[in-house]
Amino acid sequence: MMITDVRITPMALPLRTPYVWSQGTEHVFCVNLIELIGEDGSVGIGETTTAPDAAAQADVLRKLGQHFIGRSAFEASQIMAEAYRKNFLVFGGNMPRFANQLMCGFDMAALDLQGQAAGRPVWDLLGGAVRDSVGYFYFLQGQSIEELVDDAKSAVQAGHPIIYLKVGIAPDRDVAAVQAVRAAIGNTRLRLDANEAWDPALALRMITRLAPFDVEYIEQPTPSSSLEALGQVTRQSPIAIGADQSVFTLNEVYRAVSGGHAHMVAVGPREMGGLRPMMKAAAIAEAAGMNLCIHSSMTTGITTVAEHHVGRAIANLDDGNQIMWQLLEDNLLEGPNVAPREGRLALAGKPGLGLRLNRDVVARASERFQKEKFTI
Repeated sequence: MMITDVRITPMALPLRTPYVWSQGTEHVFCVNLIELIGEDGSVGIGETTTAPDAAAQADVLRKLGQHFIGRSAFEASQIMAEAYRKNFLVFGGNMPRFANQLMCGFDMAALDLQGQAAGRPVWDLLGGAVRDSVGYFYFLQGQSIEELVDDAKSAVQAGHPIIYLKVGIAPDRDVAAVQAVRAAIGNTRLRLDANEAWDPALALRMITRLAPFDVEYIEQPTPSSSLEALGQVTRQSPIAIGADQSVFTLNEVYRAVSGGHAHMVAVGPREMGGLRPMMKAAAIAEAAGMNLCIHSSMTTGITTVAEHHVGRAIANLDDGNQIMWQLLEDNLLEGPNVAPREGRLALAGKPGLGLRLNRDVVARASERFQKEKFTI
């Protein structure tokens, strides 16, 4: 399947409710849609998140996309390696985290084209499915503790087995929120994500305060710049600790698991550079006897579907993984339905990623981006 063209479309997608976390409050997710056009007119679809600037990133993506034109979709791994070498390494730009964010969308789109050409779902291209469905946690939303509690009660009533709550906002507020949510959800499993908000000393103090609420897991409590800080907390914590922002490359995954710096690894395609590197990250974690939790960040249903495919193929996948498309006002997909039922999702095995874009939503999101000149 030869690639004849590449389309890059910056989009701005408003959220249903403000997204509150340790790094601030978000009202819009910006992504770049990547489309690889095959010689037969078929389209491979992927996306990237856009920090620090979606329009600037789109220009870089268009330059990288030129490497794909006139090449086979089945050469994607080689093409991406060449693009990284010629556009980054040749200039001394050894920036794997930034490059992974860019390459993940090309990897998704190329695998989508490959699957369409082969008549097989992407999970077959990744080695084949080892499970029939993937488990997800319920991502609580709300600006106030009362809103979080209401959302938590709705989640439990809908049968979601794992609840996920952002902390790292302020210590007393965090404890009050966790206490209130625990009271609302009964014995339902509860996970927290501090998103780098605590230094090791504060993290250990917070863990002591939060331990009575039967928290099963805290994701990335310490700054991502120091795996050692994360390891200090991991080795002293009675609550399992996950590495997320600390592990955005394969080397970092290796260091985290070989050094005993975390109890679980949470990574997604945008961190690893695509679905195929995700399989490598999972293998590294598996060698250390750890599970991998799929991490999603400010993405649409495109990434949800892509992550589902890799989740079907990962042997050591956790049972509570992350999705974020449901936070958006508009669903970018016409199909498939990617809403988990009672915390699980089982997509049909259609060729490629098996997704269909809602082109009206794409057009509105593109127009909104151009009109409001979003920079993040």
